[in-house]
Amino acid sequence: MAKPKIHPAAIVASDAKFSDGVEVGPFCVVGENVKIGKNTKLMSHILIEDTEIGQNCTVFPFTSLGLPPQDLKYKGEKTKVVIGDNNIIREYITIHRASVGGDGVTKIGSNNFFMGYVHIAHDCIIGNHVIMANATTLAGHVVVEDFVFIGGLVAVHQFARIGAHSMIGGFSAIPQDIPPYTTAAGERAKLYGLNTIGLKRRNFSDTTISDLKKAYKILFRSKLTLKEAVEKVNHDLGGSEEVRNLLEFIEKNKRGICR
Repeated sequence: MAKPKIHPAAIVASDAKFSDGVEVGPFCVVGENVKIGKNTKLMSHILIEDTEIGQNCTVFPFTSLGLPPQDLKYKGEKTKVVIGDNNIIREYITIHRASVGGDGVTKIGSNNFFMGYVHIAHDCIIGNHVIMANATTLAGHVVVEDFVFIGGLVAVHQFARIGAHSMIGGFSAIPQDIPPYTTAAGERAKLYGLNTIGLKRRNFSDTTISDLKKAYKILFRSKLTLKEAVEKVNHDLGGSEEVRNLLEFIEKNKRGICR
């Protein structure tokens, strides 16, 4: 494997650890407590500290990773950012290390695409295969599950959760949890049905999509209370794994569900 390539105009802390094939471009500042996996590339003008990055990631210019959280409770405690493999992190992105209110880690999974000006605040947890369009902003402690698409200029309230395989339209504000498999949009986001196109693209069966549609109508379009609707869906459709995932997400919510 090729040895790391460090541009002479980069500034690198003595304890930074680079795997084979890593490239650090000009005017990057690599601070303390940084580990970078094989073939990851820091293009130029990047500031990074207290961060672990996996393999085959590309970080574009004017991005900062692992800087202290924007949290008045934070007093310099030892926290970090952990980023998985095969991520594309575009220009002017900020990903802050954790504060003291969680487990000490802001965590990013693998195979994600973050477009320009995205902000991921302290203690967020991002899954795999997530796409976040330009200027998406996540407040602290937000959870984004796998295969989520978030449109541009979306703001997500702290502690909110975005369920797997969901899609959020641009210019939306997300004050409550977005259930998995759904689409949502709006100044105070509302649900607009299943993410049917996304589910078909990911090879969900017609039977599964049909069950999810039936569950959605009972949960979000009937006149039942949410508790009554959950009980009915569990009784009528609880044999489907995806329906059970949907019900479990709803039952665990703390901020309320967008309906």
